[in-house]
Amino acid sequence: MNAKRSAEDLVRALRGAGIVDERLLEAVRATPRAAFVPAGREAAARLDAPVPIAHEQVTTQPSLSARMIEGLRLTGDEHVLEIGTGLGFQTALLARLAADVVSVERWPDLAREARRNLDGQGIRNVELRTGDGSGGVPERAPYDAILVSAAFPEVPAPLTDQLRVGGRLVQPVGPGGREQVLAFCRTREGLERRELLTPACFVPLRGRYGFPDQDPADAGEQSP
Repeated sequence: MNAKRSAEDLVRALRGAGIVDERLLEAVRATPRAAFVPAGREAAARLDAPVPIAHEQVTTQPSLSARMIEGLRLTGDEHVLEIGTGLGFQTALLARLAADVVSVERWPDLAREARRNLDGQGIRNVELRTGDGSGGVPERAPYDAILVSAAFPEVPAPLTDQLRVGGRLVQPVGPGGREQVLAFCRTREGLERRELLTPACFVPLRGRYGFPDQDPADAGEQSP
């Protein structure tokens, strides 16, 4: 099946899931998901389903990723922080919809592969970092929008601090494996919940301001 047909299949699935942002749907058309999945998994890229990757992770289901991006209400001028790069498909969509993206991935091998994937599609407006995303990237703050692709019972304080007043943040809120994906807005008084986007299941957010875990740099690189 050719890339154009695969992209249209995915766009149809996203429309069926209730995604209405035409800029976002056009970004999906322009971003071949098959270029952001492990070798041998290309046929699965046309489906609205997660794809297994290294470290017992999976890519975010496209309709769920789209729902989260839609919740940011991007217009094209934003400076965006993404926590959890994976293999870069969601990052690529954000990059097409915003001015630039700073994305943090905790696993070095996934970060390297994501960089190759993004470069292969000519996407240059992404600054990719490896490390603890729970603390954000303060030296690049403030951000107009923040998307967190891992679950924690509350929004980590550093992410709130790094969000511009008037900016939006989307995060799965829960223990990991049973969450509500919520959209927040930063006000002068702090972070305010604005809407429930969808229920979902995400891996836990690990790091200094998330759940404790072994440092990926000490854990070695694994394969699926």
